[in-house]
Amino acid sequence: MARNKRKPMSEINVVPYIDVMLVLLIIFMVTAPMLTQGIKIDLPQLESSPVKIEKNQEPLIISVDLNGAFYMEMSSLGGQPLDQALLSEKVSGLLETNPSLSVLVRGDRNVNYGAVVELMGLLQGAGAISVGLITEDL
Repeated sequence: MARNKRKPMSEINVVPYIDVMLVLLIIFMVTAPMLTQGIKIDLPQLESSPVKIEKNQEPLIISVDLNGAFYMEMSSLGGQPLDQALLSEKVSGLLETNPSLSVLVRGDRNVNYGAVVELMGLLQGAGAISVGLITEDL
């Protein structure tokens, strides 16, 4: 009487792993748009050449909204408006630790021109060597 010996199966069943992967993909696709945050700014549109920024360094972006409030997008205070003294203090602290930090200004299209110039003067006083302006491409 011969016994049928079964060999152990050496194949991995990947169907459950694919199911889990697809569920995770759907979860990430649904939650990713909810993670974006920022300040609503209507940027001016024009043709311009891009500013050269080092690839491994994130620039410091200061935004000015329609009401002339300043926002710093490189800190935990990204969603809260900052007064001039606190903004100057934070920017000068960042520039002391990293003098080559790129500083960019995002200004709303309809903001008072004086608010943008005031911000640029504040940034220069805090130690920024050069300040770039962010626009939308046409």
